[in-house]
Amino acid sequence: MTSVKVKTTARERMIDVTKQIRAEVKRSGVIRGTCTVFCPHTTAGVTLQENSDPDVKADMVDLLARLIPRDGHRHDEGNSDAHIKSSLIGHSVTLFVENRKLVLGS
Repeated sequence: MTSVKVKTTARERMIDVTKQIRAEVKRSGVIRGTCTVFCPHTTAGVTLQENSDPDVKADMVDLLARLIPRDGHRHDEGNSDAHIKSSLIGHSVTLFVENRKLVLGS
């Protein structure tokens, strides 16, 4: 198992980790198989999404903010919305590896 560290100063943000995951797959030497990207944190998630149009990420963040507002939850630590959003997005994605490369859409 390999770890990739991701840091952000923003409360809500989608960060593209494709470059880091590709590098880890290459480093691993796996020719064919699967790669599971997992985030163990309860207020962060992992999803597979295109990255050619930055509006896609902005739209996702904006929609989640509208659907699940920051305030008005029983759990009152100020991050209840993040717990709900991460549960909806999910904590892992599994990707195929073929010829030492991630199989992703074009």
